[in-house]
Amino acid sequence: MNTAELLTEAFGRVEGLVTHVVSGLTPKQLEYRPDDGANSIAWLVWHLTRIQDDHVAAAAGTEQAWTSAGWAERFGLPFHPAATGYGQHSDEVSRVVVESGDLLIAYHDAVYQRTIDYLRDLTDADLDRIVDESWNPPVTLGVRLVSVISDDLQHAGQAAYLRGLVSDE
Repeated sequence: MNTAELLTEAFGRVEGLVTHVVSGLTPKQLEYRPDDGANSIAWLVWHLTRIQDDHVAAAAGTEQAWTSAGWAERFGLPFHPAATGYGQHSDEVSRVVVESGDLLIAYHDAVYQRTIDYLRDLTDADLDRIVDESWNPPVTLGVRLVSVISDDLQHAGQAAYLRGLVSDE
């Protein structure tokens, strides 16, 4: 297994988990929050997808699917198009309302496909390229991709937990 195949496998696991967690839920279930300070499934999946879209597009030197493919308009969220959910407060979390889980899955699938397309030609040497100099030490592509996978899996796991809670209601 090479680098591209390993990363493709990891992002594929995120994609499978997102689809499983969101499929079949109603908009009300997607918006469920166990308390006012908690995140919803809709927010968690939107956020993890926005982070993947933002970070992979920056690494690839391309525009994000969110803005270039019309996803921002389809979602119609009351945020600046550059918003990814990072640092959002509880009241902002509550504003992530979707018409259906299909919209979340479709956006994630589009970002996943762009990610896989980017990874296809990635080599081991590419992983050492600095992609963010605002940190000390500067962030390499390898570290950034592992960070995205880690963040995605954590949030997808949180969403899976919430799915268990809403399935019991």
